[in-house]
Amino acid sequence: MKIIEIENGIQIEDIKDFDATHIFECGQCFRWTREVDGSYTGVVMERVINIASDAEKAMVIIHNTNLEEFRSIWFDYLDLGRDYGKIKHELSKEPILAEAISHGQGMRILKQSPWETLISFIVSANSNIPKISKSLNILSELYGSPIEYKGKIYYAFPTSTQLEKVDLEGINLCKAGFRCKYILDAVKKIQHGEINLEEISKMDILSARKELMKVNGVGPKVADCILLFSMGKYGAYPVDVWVKRVTEHYFLGKVVAIKDIQLFAEEKFGELAGFAQQYMFYYAREGRKLG
Repeated sequence: MKIIEIENGIQIEDIKDFDATHIFECGQCFRWTREVDGSYTGVVMERVINIASDAEKAMVIIHNTNLEEFRSIWFDYLDLGRDYGKIKHELSKEPILAEAISHGQGMRILKQSPWETLISFIVSANSNIPKISKSLNILSELYGSPIEYKGKIYYAFPTSTQLEKVDLEGINLCKAGFRCKYILDAVKKIQHGEINLEEISKMDILSARKELMKVNGVGPKVADCILLFSMGKYGAYPVDVWVKRVTEHYFLGKVVAIKDIQLFAEEKFGELAGFAQQYMFYYAREGRKLG
């Protein structure tokens, strides 16, 4: 991988296993927008960046950044230090995963903000990506800090401090329905010190999951999404209805409880469990049937 600093950006050459569409449309993030040229613009960590990828040329261009920010923020955020070729090789030993991986070759798991990820997946419960994105963007426009990029105003995701004095009526404006009261509960528990996301990120998966589930609206699936997409807990295996069914059908041969699926994934895939889940989830989300 070769890093070149260009005007107002970074160009990465000889990069493998990177496709912006697979990364930003696999259901792990909600504030990245596809532009008419196929690139993606996102608001991340109080910054706006634009990312374009070309798998055939093995090249990625990140606009509105510099080499220092790339090294300190985007290298980790985009998980560029990981060899996804090895992950895919190992997981592809299972035919059903080889099929899923063939569709999402360029997917990488982002290292997102735990706070934003917590709220994002609280909002995600029983919803769909367009609605989730809309609610998060409204919340940001109402209470986040403005950022200008190319003559357009974007908004950083609001901090818990910025939301601390907002009441339920104010949260309801983001149109997240019954989830709004859960957002408010998360804000209060963070601000009052009942939940410490930094400390949770240092715990083992079982302890971290238990702590996250102290927030109203955070069940096992939402907790595992937070662990996987923001805390580096790659052994987490978020189980929604479809993941439950496909795991039971292709691996277990019977209907079992969610905790048993989590135990199976831990034993079967170890630290690759989250990657296995995400390849299968993305494949299913695109409307394809495995097997």
